[in-house]
Amino acid sequence: MFKPEEMVKIELISLARYRDIIMTYLHERGVVQLEEVPIEDIQHDAPNEYYRKATSYSITMGRLVDTLKGFLPPRKTSIKEFIFPKEREKRVYTYRGIEDLVKDVEKFLSEVEPKIREVETQLTAINNRIANIREIINTLELLSSLNIEIEYLIPGSFLAIEVGKIERERVEKLIGELKNELGDKVFILRRDLGTISLLVVVTLKEFQGKLTSILAKYGFEKVEIPRERGHPRELIPKYNELLKEEMKKLEEIRKKGREFAEKYYEDLVFYKELMDNERDKANYLSYLARTELTVALVGWLPKKNVEEVVEGIKNLTGGKVYINIREPEPNEIEEVPVKLKNPEFISQFEMLTEMYGVPKYNELDPTPILAFTYSFFFGFMLTDFMYGLLLGIVSALLVKGHSKMKDGTWKFAKIMLWSSVFTMLLGALFGSYFGNALDMAGFKVPRIMDAMEEALTVLIIALAIGLGHLFTGYVLGFIVKWKNGDKVGAILDQLSWILIILGVTLFAISSRIDLPKLAWMSVFGAGAVLFIIGEFKNNGLMALLLVISDFFGFVGNWLSYARLMALALATAGIALVINIMVQMIWGFKIGPIPLGIIVGAIVFIGGHIFSTAINALGAFVHALRLHYVEFFGTFYSGEGRRFEPFAARREISELKIEKPGGE
Repeated sequence: MFKPEEMVKIELISLARYRDIIMTYLHERGVVQLEEVPIEDIQHDAPNEYYRKATSYSITMGRLVDTLKGFLPPRKTSIKEFIFPKEREKRVYTYRGIEDLVKDVEKFLSEVEPKIREVETQLTAINNRIANIREIINTLELLSSLNIEIEYLIPGSFLAIEVGKIERERVEKLIGELKNELGDKVFILRRDLGTISLLVVVTLKEFQGKLTSILAKYGFEKVEIPRERGHPRELIPKYNELLKEEMKKLEEIRKKGREFAEKYYEDLVFYKELMDNERDKANYLSYLARTELTVALVGWLPKKNVEEVVEGIKNLTGGKVYINIREPEPNEIEEVPVKLKNPEFISQFEMLTEMYGVPKYNELDPTPILAFTYSFFFGFMLTDFMYGLLLGIVSALLVKGHSKMKDGTWKFAKIMLWSSVFTMLLGALFGSYFGNALDMAGFKVPRIMDAMEEALTVLIIALAIGLGHLFTGYVLGFIVKWKNGDKVGAILDQLSWILIILGVTLFAISSRIDLPKLAWMSVFGAGAVLFIIGEFKNNGLMALLLVISDFFGFVGNWLSYARLMALALATAGIALVINIMVQMIWGFKIGPIPLGIIVGAIVFIGGHIFSTAINALGAFVHALRLHYVEFFGTFYSGEGRRFEPFAARREISELKIEKPGGE
């Protein structure tokens, strides 16, 4: 706790023929973060033919998967499936090398791809024909209002004929300009259809250019005339029959696609995942250095994994490998990737720390403190036993349902589970059970204090909590700076605020007990002097302006903890409003029917579920803000380099690495 995982550097040299098997082993183990070999003027590795093929096949199968996915029946999701998702079964693939894997994929694709492509091509062609037929039917329905044989609307050798739509309000201006430009050499047939007008404009072929120019000026939308003979209304049944035939063909193709999806979809996803991981490996090959016979790599890995990684590589290479494991050197501290290390019962809170940023390798990990204070702040702001119970039940179900996957939902649910425990504890202390519902029902509820009636006391408690939280942060900052050799910074930047906070605390205590005035003034004054010296050291003459600004910045951060009281009151207030509404309608009846009880129960249940959700959201956000802005600002940079291991991503596949033969 408080310290990141201890990291070491691995430096490895082996024969070039073992490159693939070593990379695959490290990729599957997922505990080494590869770095570019820091040697100038050396040849770096590059993907060979098989890795390039793997990248190409990954893209190809991605398209095929998308095609077949369109034929699968829509997946129905339910609340039960969300809470208790089924874990996908994994298929094992025996890995003998990139060459054999690519050949297996090529064999599979040679059978499957032509079939899927054929269905895809036929589907596209039929959909295009259907779209074309529907467009023709729409055109025929539009032209039927003209009551003209369709062949008379097709341009000939001497006549230019334009048929189209235009906004009705622009028709008169268009006709006027056509008459002015073409005189009696133009014929116009008009049909008004709501807000648009259908026009047939006929002129001599020699005026085609001028006609087109004028029509475009007024936004004339041309209608393509089908090459048919007869009245448009008489042709519609013919095209409806053609549409039915194409729809039948479409259903046959879809049926064929569904058969292929049932047969090949899971296999495609399986092989795609294999290729995706090979593609990922190929992206890291440039990190390696190589000669004609050897290959070299460097990386970082947790010290606890050294023995198994070294043993695994030696076993796969038959001992034909040189491995050097060493501690980070002082000049490498900034480069060491950080992996957080905490007991399992609070490890899920690492997610909140990482959202802000990981510590540097020589800094403290704030997760253990955050795990307690975040849950406490959340509970203080939600402050209702029954709200905490509802949240706890939902969180416990999600933790149970996602326990095998340990995914983001599981981590978040565990955070909410801890937060719900604190919510119930503080709710019991404040005597809040769906707000004051029990009080209104006539029950005497034991409580230490009432948040609504003793708001000032709650505010004082919130500010005291804030002062303690900030004090903890400055103490941690002092420890980190002192440990890392920045003793001046520890005294001027951290100890100054520690003394100021102690001075404020002693002043508050002096109002309750007999404490010499000199005690708190001396402590506060020493802190203020160190603070002012630190400002001049860090900012020079600008300190004259920044002293006041930074001091009141601290005061602002401290007062920000008043939100603990504000949200506690908001929770109690919303619950009170809901309870009053229920009380108002509870006794309402229509004859013998107790309608008020029914409506009141609905309002009570729905209102408090809504209140739980909206206030829990507020508590989540503001508890996070108190840590990210106020608390972390006292000591934590979050500028560390996150540990990002060279790791496979597997959902349905599992790799069994076969040791190379002949060793």
